[in-house]
Amino acid sequence: MSLVIVDTGCANISSVYCAFKRLGVEAKVSRDLDEIKNAAKLLLPGVGAARQAMSNLQQRDLIDTLKAAPQPLLGICLGMQLLTDHSEEGDVDCLGILPGEVKRMQVGKLRLPHMGWNTLTTTEAGDNHPLLAGIGAEDYVYFVHSFAVAPSAITLASCDYGQSFAAVIGQGNKFGAQFHPERSGKVGATLLQNFLSLKGD
Repeated sequence: MSLVIVDTGCANISSVYCAFKRLGVEAKVSRDLDEIKNAAKLLLPGVGAARQAMSNLQQRDLIDTLKAAPQPLLGICLGMQLLTDHSEEGDVDCLGILPGEVKRMQVGKLRLPHMGWNTLTTTEAGDNHPLLAGIGAEDYVYFVHSFAVAPSAITLASCDYGQSFAAVIGQGNKFGAQFHPERSGKVGATLLQNFLSLKGD
């Protein structure tokens, strides 16, 4: 099974690579279009600002390839946000692979970024979804973010931090996790393993 971690130029690529290596998978980190097109599965990582990340994808000529990718794709943290239509962070159009808009979180007196462990609550759409197999209600995962996507029909799991937001989204074989699976212990490893086990369309 070939897995390509798309080289977005973001800082968390090595930790994502190591997370898959712990699962016995030797992922390839690449920006090569042929390698991305021929991979069985794609992982889109991300840390930082949406505008810079989209600029990186544009400079690396990756946008059209990612939009047209037929294989299962998982975006994590900023990578999830890049899958949506638009980000308020930098007022930038994103990939438009999954419907949604990224907006700055409105958390009242709570601190931003939302950083640390928080719980997942699966939605009706996520209750029996294979991506969340073995992940129960109130399982803890690790977040670092100030922007988020509002819950919608494609939300598989939500989280609360001053407001409710989408923690896991999915439609067809395209998915996003707002939290960091590579920093979320056993629960994060379970989600990554579930992704690896998904059958392609």
